[in-house]
Amino acid sequence: MKKILMLLLAATLVAVLAGCGKPAAAKLAFKNTDVTGLGYARQFALTDHTGQPRTLADYKGKLVLMFFGYTQCPDVCPTTMAEMAQVMQEMGPQAQQVQVLFVTVDPERDTQALLAQYVPAFDQRFVGLYGDAAATAKVAKEFKVYYAKVEGETDRSYTVDHTAGTYVFDREGKIRLFVRHGEKPAAIAHDLKLLLS
Repeated sequence: MKKILMLLLAATLVAVLAGCGKPAAAKLAFKNTDVTGLGYARQFALTDHTGQPRTLADYKGKLVLMFFGYTQCPDVCPTTMAEMAQVMQEMGPQAQQVQVLFVTVDPERDTQALLAQYVPAFDQRFVGLYGDAAATAKVAKEFKVYYAKVEGETDRSYTVDHTAGTYVFDREGKIRLFVRHGEKPAAIAHDLKLLLS
């Protein structure tokens, strides 16, 4: 009888201790691609649309969503930015712990002034980032982002093919998720809330 009581006590203790931590399933509950531990997409050095130099460290303490695009993009970029604005609404008060960054892959046309008009038009909290051609190439290489100019009818009417997706960093500045273009705002908000929990 004593042996049975000891076994029951041991089983109860294991169950209680297992309940102390976060369930392992929470790590697998993301709706987007979990890229925790990715060996790239670790840092950038660009300028924001107010003229301030920025690195990822400037946003420590917040979740960071980083999207590469350009202001004259006809579809993917404005759609993504509008979806990110919906994500912020879905987050409610927790949106204050989220920072959306729009990195231009068109430094030739996307000036500081243009980014300052375009990016906050979706949400005043959003930040546009830019660099010269070399800085843009460097950050694109670090994040493995493809971009290429597609000539138009005039020198200024070109388009830019580019990777369409968003990187998500946790509050410590570590890469955690990759969000594919077209993901529903509710699914993105779900994952951000997991990262904040």
